[in-house]
Amino acid sequence: MADPTMPHVLDTYTRLPVAFTHGRGCRVWDADGREYLDALAGIAVNTLGHAHPTLVSALQDQVGRLIHVSNYYQSPLQEALAARLCALSGLEAVFFCNSGLEANEATIKLARKFGRDRGVANPKIVVFEHAFHGRSLATLSATASPRIHAGFEPLVPGFVRVPLEDVDALRALDDPEIVAVFLETIQGEGGIRPASAPHLRALRELCDVRGWLLLLDEVQCGIGRTGDWFAWQASGVVPDVMALAKGLGSGVPVGAVAVGPRAMGVLGRGNHGTTFGGNALAMRAGLVTLAVVEEEGLLANASARGAELAELLRAAFVGMAGVVEVRGRGLMVGVELDRPCGELAQRALEAGLLVSVTADRVIRLLPPLVVSAQEVEEIVRRLVPVVSKFLHPAA
Repeated sequence: MADPTMPHVLDTYTRLPVAFTHGRGCRVWDADGREYLDALAGIAVNTLGHAHPTLVSALQDQVGRLIHVSNYYQSPLQEALAARLCALSGLEAVFFCNSGLEANEATIKLARKFGRDRGVANPKIVVFEHAFHGRSLATLSATASPRIHAGFEPLVPGFVRVPLEDVDALRALDDPEIVAVFLETIQGEGGIRPASAPHLRALRELCDVRGWLLLLDEVQCGIGRTGDWFAWQASGVVPDVMALAKGLGSGVPVGAVAVGPRAMGVLGRGNHGTTFGGNALAMRAGLVTLAVVEEEGLLANASARGAELAELLRAAFVGMAGVVEVRGRGLMVGVELDRPCGELAQRALEAGLLVSVTADRVIRLLPPLVVSAQEVEEIVRRLVPVVSKFLHPAA
C-alpha cells in the first residue's frame, strides 16, 4: 500500500512518519519544529553532520562555477581527489561513480576482467555469509540475504559463499575459477560484524599465495568512521581493490573504486564508464570532506567518541535481559537484541533520536564524525529507556 503522504513516489521504502526541514551538526528539525538527535547520519553518509559551514560555503562556490560537464574532458578536481585518496590509502588509482552499489558493481566487473585476462573462462568471486553489497543484479547476488534475492531470480552466477572468519573453509576451496575474495571490512547491513585483524591477514596471505584479488567493501565503514581513514588500516592489510561511497561526499552522492598494483590496468578505456560519476560538485564535496576530517581531528574524535558510546551502552545494558552484545568500531556501533526489534526505529524517533535496525535485531548507531561527548551521552540517555521498555514493557 502506497504511503498516502507520497502517493506519486514508488513505494519501495517503509518510511517513518516525519519530514525533516533542516539540520545543523548532529541535530535535525522536522516540519513542526521538533528537534531530533541524529545517530544515523543518513546511514553513515553525513560525515560532517548537517550544514557544516565549510562544506556549505564550498558547495555554494562550486555550484556557481561548474556542477557537471562530462568524462569526455579532463577534470582537475577528479585528479585532486584521486591523488588524496591514493595518498591516504597507499593505493594507486581511482575510478569515480555515484554510489556504493556502483562502486561494488565496478569492483565485481574488475575481478571478472582480471580472471578473464588470465584465461579463466568463468571467473568466480568468494563472498561471505551475512554480506550486503547492493541491490543491482550482480551486487544482490553477492549479497547473502534471501529476502533481497526474492523475486529477482535467477541470480547472477559466479559467487561462492563461505562463513565469515572461517579461513579453513576458504583454504578448502579447490576451484581454479576463483579469482578474488570480496568482503566488507565491517558488515553493516549484516549487523555490525567486524572482520577480525587475524582474519584479514589470513585472507591477504591466501590471496597472495593463490593469485587472487582481495576486494574490500568500505562503502559504510570507510572515510574515518572507525577512527582510521579506512577500516582495514587497523589490521595492517592493504587490499587490491577498495570500494568507497556514503561518507566520502558528506551527503553529495559520490562513489569510488581505488586499486593497487595487482589491479592496475585491468579496466581500460571502454571497459567501464559513468555519466554523472566524478562530476565537479561531487569531487569538491569529497575534497572538502577529507580536508575537514583532517583539520578538525575527526579521526581521533571518531575513535574517542565511539569508545565512549560503546562503553556507556555496555554499562547501561549490563545485566539487562534481552541485550546480547554491544559491538563495533569507532562510530559504527551495533546493539544486538535477542529478538526482532524493527519497531525500535519508530520508538526512538518518538524519543527524539534517529537510529535504524539492521539484520532484524541489531540497533545500528552511526553518528556524524563531529558528534561531541555530550551528544554521545545524550544518545545513550535517549536510547536506553526505549530499549528497556521494549524488552521489559511491564517493568
